[in-house]
Amino acid sequence: MASDAELIGRSLAGDADAFMEVIRRHEVAIGAYLTRRAGREAAEDLLGDVWVAAFESRGTYDRSFPEARPWLYGVALNRLRRHWRSRPAEDLVPDATELAIGWDPWPAVDAGVDTRTVLRAALAGLRAEEREVLTLVAWEDLTVADAARTLGMPAGTARRLLHQARVALRNAPDVAALLMDLNSVKESR
Repeated sequence: MASDAELIGRSLAGDADAFMEVIRRHEVAIGAYLTRRAGREAAEDLLGDVWVAAFESRGTYDRSFPEARPWLYGVALNRLRRHWRSRPAEDLVPDATELAIGWDPWPAVDAGVDTRTVLRAALAGLRAEEREVLTLVAWEDLTVADAARTLGMPAGTARRLLHQARVALRNAPDVAALLMDLNSVKESR
């Protein structure tokens, strides 16, 4: 099986189907990333923009890297940033009515909502660079080196930012209390 780098090289040489194979390999992962970051509706449009931008810039791809996924996350992140800059300020505030959809009165659901709220607040407290590295490593399952490539930074910088994010989350007061509560629940079982 040809590597992504080989397919991109073939695409540059005129093989029209080669880049389509790169898209098929990474469409689900990049689409899920965009959906988590921008919502389902926006992600559909953004995904098309990512493929067009990737195709147009494929000549700049460093083919010494066999897998294109980190590069594609970088293209997707640039499209997301452009999308966020283009939105009116009032759209940046989440619609509170979405929180009520699927509301469930059981205590386990309440605890889950509380947990998500605490974690969301803790993540919001991170610096943007820390949050980007953390989400690429934790949610997108990239290595720290691949996250660094995605963000255009040295691997050592990405490792430092990931460490800082982990320490900040671990030391956030609400997260620390949440972890203690979870540990006491586990011990009581």
